[in-house]
This record gives sequence, structure tokens and C-alpha cells, in this order.
Amino acid sequence: MIGTGTLVNTAAITAGGLAGLLGGSLMSENMRDGLIKVNGAAVIMIGISGVISGMADISSGSLVMNGTLMMVACLSLGTAVGELINIEDRLTAFGEWLKEKSGSGSDAGFVNAFVTASLTVCIGAMAVVGAVQDGISGDWSTLAVKSILDFLIIMVMTAGMGKGCIFSAVPVFLFQGAVTLLGSLIGPLMTEAAVVNLSLTGSVLVFCVGVNLIFPKTFRICNMLPAVIAAVIWALIL
Repeated sequence: MIGTGTLVNTAAITAGGLAGLLGGSLMSENMRDGLIKVNGAAVIMIGISGVISGMADISSGSLVMNGTLMMVACLSLGTAVGELINIEDRLTAFGEWLKEKSGSGSDAGFVNAFVTASLTVCIGAMAVVGAVQDGISGDWSTLAVKSILDFLIIMVMTAGMGKGCIFSAVPVFLFQGAVTLLGSLIGPLMTEAAVVNLSLTGSVLVFCVGVNLIFPKTFRICNMLPAVIAAVIWALIL
């Protein structure tokens, strides 16, 4: 059934968050802080590996790095657009709304946990490509793999940061669900070059998420999100 992948992914994030919430309640403050830092280091390495795999190429026995111009141009343009429309404040406001509706008004870290976790599980080629595959052919195998990864990531993040991470299931459901429904329209745009650009640029944003876990508020990552769209357009034009 079309849409199964997003439903499974949403359920996996929720289940991982609940498991992490149970485990986190048994941990000391120092242990939770340590988990956040370690999780940040892991996310940084995931981002770096994605960047390297997207840029590195062996040519004539030498290592060549491709896509530098695209990456710099799209990140710069995307960030400029994001700052203009201020995506960061809009997602933060949505997080505040969820905080009140979920009865978490006393949880000072709720919004930061929600935003950070949402960015971690929404950014990347797997979310877009998997949702497109689900929408066009009902093939949700890519989202099945993503669901396992998201379960583990959100479980650890929730243990360290709190229950705000669980609600990252909401933007995943909305975003991937929308891409699935529009799969027949988005599918032709996702050429091999577009997927490579999307993965490379998304990996840079994942790296920034990891940095923010260790050094809070270093990057306004939400305002960098249009860079991913710019990377796909770059592939289609050039």
C-alpha cells in the first residue's frame, strides 16, 4: 500500500522515543549529558561520511574531490533564502505549540529536542528518495531501512534530551507523506545527479546538527534547509 513506508517510519520514531524516554528516566544528569555529546559526535561522523562519499572520486589513481562549487553556492543561496523567510522561528513556534498541546510546558528543553531530532531524521536523501519510491511504486524498502536507523537514533537522543525528540515523528509524517503523495511529480526530478547533490548537501546539514549537539546554537540549521532544494535545481539546470 502506498504510504506504508511513512507510517512505519513514524511508528518506529515514536517507539524509539518511548524506549529512550523510559531509559532516560533511569539515568543521571551527567549520563544524559554524555549521551548528547556522544550522539553529537556520531551525527558529525555520519555527516562527514556522507560528504566524502558524495565528493570523493578516484581519477587516474588520484583522489579527486567533486561538487565543491555546487556545495558552496547552494549552501550560501539556500541559507540566504532561509534567513529571509526565517524557517527557524517558524519551526520553533510549531515546537512551542506542540509543547503546550502535549502538556510539556515545564520541560525547558522540549523545543530544542524537538527541532534537533526533527532535523536529524528529516534531512537526507533517504527521506526524499524513499518517499518518492513509496509514492510511485509502493516500494518502501528504503524507508524500512531508514526506520531502523531512526528508531536507534531517536531512542538515544530521547534518553539524553527528553521527550521533545519523540515528536519528531510529526514532521517526518507530514514531510514524507507529502513527498509520497507527490511522488509522481517529484520522481522525474530525482535524477542520479540530483540525488547525489541532495545527499551531499544534506550531509553537510547533518554535520551541522551534530555540531549543534555539542556546541548548542552554532548553526541556524532550519534556515539552511533551502540549500537542499537549491542542490536539486542545480543538478537539473547544470
